[in-house]
Amino acid sequence: MPQRRTLLATALAALAAPRLARAQAWPSRPVRIVEPGAPGGGNDTTIRLFAPHLERAFGQSFVVDNRPGAGGRVGVENAFRAPPDGSTLLVGNAGSNGINAAIYPDLPYDLEKDFTPISLLVTGPNALVVNPRVFPVDNVAGLIAAIKEKPQNHYNYGSGGVGSSAHLSAELFCMMAGVRMEHIPYRGAAQMGQAVITGDAPFLIANMVNIMPFVTRGEVKLLAVTSLERWPDTPQVPTLDESGLAGFETIAWNALFGPPGLPSAVVERLVPELQRIGQLPEVKDRVKLIGGQVVTSTPDVLAARVRSDIAKWKDLATRANIRVT
Repeated sequence: MPQRRTLLATALAALAAPRLARAQAWPSRPVRIVEPGAPGGGNDTTIRLFAPHLERAFGQSFVVDNRPGAGGRVGVENAFRAPPDGSTLLVGNAGSNGINAAIYPDLPYDLEKDFTPISLLVTGPNALVVNPRVFPVDNVAGLIAAIKEKPQNHYNYGSGGVGSSAHLSAELFCMMAGVRMEHIPYRGAAQMGQAVITGDAPFLIANMVNIMPFVTRGEVKLLAVTSLERWPDTPQVPTLDESGLAGFETIAWNALFGPPGLPSAVVERLVPELQRIGQLPEVKDRVKLIGGQVVTSTPDVLAARVRSDIAKWKDLATRANIRVT
């Protein structure tokens, strides 16, 4: 019997050896990182901060492949169908890998189960901004009063697409504030930001990463953040929770995933490198400048974030009757 167990163990080790060797040799060729959004957005900015450091750490190119469309669904599906050999990764966010599970009834994948979690990258609150010419107000109470003075649908709000975090955050605001506005989806962060500046869609709740450059230039006015606590980098700006919308919280995040079946050895090589890169001063300072915070994590922490977000957004989508078919 001991001899039989020894032979079995030897056979299993022989079968596992090639796969382990491939994982240890990873990456043996350039790695494609699918970004399911347009260039210039928060996801894109974040992964382009990390990618050069990954290249230096692993000695291979890490190429960002923007695949925007359908609120991130196009890019996520592309990564889902990629071979699980580590040659393709996915940088997802609260919209593409959270909200979409709540609003698309026909996804060909399960966002909780079908992707390999690797690490959170950056998180931060969303920011409520307005066009100061359309809304010459100083606080959220004044904004709500101004919206209520006009007929329904008089004002538009913008987002980076149906089902984006900007879309559902604004819907949550309308529900809690008792107002109604018309949703105008744009193709990415740059266009929705420009719509606030021109007044075409003078209200926006978007990732601070996307909107802070416009705030810094004085093109839009920042009235509140969506975290429950004031954001350390903007301590003078109140939260929506303390501005009369008790319990309002939406948090933006992005993270690195692998396709289904990504070898654990690849994940184990990536996690410590991502954590090291996240502590580099040039990365931390750049993320802070654009309104975020580096939060590189373990796979379990990322998986818990995805589960929590999906549950929250499914509840909101049901109450607000938001579905995309």
